[in-house]
Amino acid sequence: MAQGLRQTQSTSLKLSPQQIQLMKLLQVPTDSLEERIDIEIQENPALEYEEGTEDKSLDEKTQEEVQDEFKSDDNDDYVNEFDDYGNVDVSSYLGEAGAAPDYAYTDNYYDQDADDEKAPLVQHKLEKTFREQLKAQIELLELKDAEKLVADFLIGSVDDDGYLRRDIKSLQDDLAFRQNIQIDEPSLLYILDRVKEMEPAGVFAGDLKECLLLQLNRKVANQERLLAVKVLENYFDEFSKKHYKRIIKGLHIDEQLMKEVLVEILKLNPKPGGVLSGPNKAATFMVPDFTIINIEGELELKLNSRNAPELRVSGSYRTMLETYRDTKKRTKEQKDAVMFIKQKIDSAKWFIDAIKQRQQTLTMTMDVIMRLQEKFFLSGDETNLRPMILKDISDRTGFDISTISRVVNSKFVQTEFGTFKLKFFFSESLTTTDGDDVSTKEVKKILNDIIDEESKKKPLSDEKLTNLLKEKGYNIARRTVAKYREQLNIPVARLRKEL
Repeated sequence: MAQGLRQTQSTSLKLSPQQIQLMKLLQVPTDSLEERIDIEIQENPALEYEEGTEDKSLDEKTQEEVQDEFKSDDNDDYVNEFDDYGNVDVSSYLGEAGAAPDYAYTDNYYDQDADDEKAPLVQHKLEKTFREQLKAQIELLELKDAEKLVADFLIGSVDDDGYLRRDIKSLQDDLAFRQNIQIDEPSLLYILDRVKEMEPAGVFAGDLKECLLLQLNRKVANQERLLAVKVLENYFDEFSKKHYKRIIKGLHIDEQLMKEVLVEILKLNPKPGGVLSGPNKAATFMVPDFTIINIEGELELKLNSRNAPELRVSGSYRTMLETYRDTKKRTKEQKDAVMFIKQKIDSAKWFIDAIKQRQQTLTMTMDVIMRLQEKFFLSGDETNLRPMILKDISDRTGFDISTISRVVNSKFVQTEFGTFKLKFFFSESLTTTDGDDVSTKEVKKILNDIIDEESKKKPLSDEKLTNLLKEKGYNIARRTVAKYREQLNIPVARLRKEL
């Protein structure tokens, strides 16, 4: 086939800048919205926070008067030359008939009398990070200078939970290729043994068993701790699988002493790195996006006031446009300046509109969720949650499912029963023996209650749990019970067993 140029027609979906802006803003949680607005204000000088309550209207000429000025004989040169820059109607940025445009006013989308919830402030001491605290202990080990370099390398190789899971050979290779340090295995093992003396106890262990033993060996020896060491050294597999009877038989001890040994082991920290995590794992605070109040059986929804910032187009930019409008003779530099101003004002308008639409979308979506889950918000009982998926909200609000997904993501609602992530209220349905549709969350709540009430000496198997749920009217398969149990982070019956 010969190559050549061809014209073809096709249709494609193209999002406007405002739609793109809105989609991005919908995903921003309340505690990050102020930061996002500050960034926009820094990038766009035409956008600013509202200050004071003064009247922002201006004594402006009507759009027709401005257009007449542009068409006057004195401005013929301007009109002809201005066409090269695009037909900018300055009056559209200044308002019509002496009234300031909507963008000059406060965004009145929230009750101004409502409490202005502020994010909690956190002040950290100048704490060191996990690895920094380990490095500070190198001098206490009284190592040679070359050995200190190896110790520093080992600290850099440790995982965040405090484990050093790399084998000796790979550590030797890295020291040779990256640090140009040649070291034999005995010397490396010696330094590794020394760094294991660091605090907290258990750091640099290769696995859980070694980590727990390192901690036990730091404690003052007594009967229970000596037995705990024997359990970990000789019966670790049985201990991890809770085969306590085998341990009791092997150590020739009674059940009461075995319980005391277990208490000693359970006091140990399986993740010693978490003790010194410090500010390297930033403290995060959840700021609710919505608040639902129960007023004598009637639910009232409030949007966090931080979602309704007071924004406007900068007054100085509007003044510049007025000056430009009232100037008879306009230079090329002035025309270039007004094009820049137009661009910035358009961008500010788009952003203000996106913030307004974000408020409306958030409120409408949460209102539908509140109505659908009204029984839960009145009682706080999870068994009153009804099945609900994104499509249910989409059908009632008219928003696209992707829009609902963006709203639900990372958003929280505060109720009298606690603060919940919006995703908490979504679940699939399950049909009971009576033919009613119930939420899977209700089934999980019943399942969790049954397991909480079981005898820990004889925990219920998945088969028995299935039968109990069927007796309560929930027609559910055993594999589904196992799936729900795993989602609730509940181990199998054997691992729930206690002495």
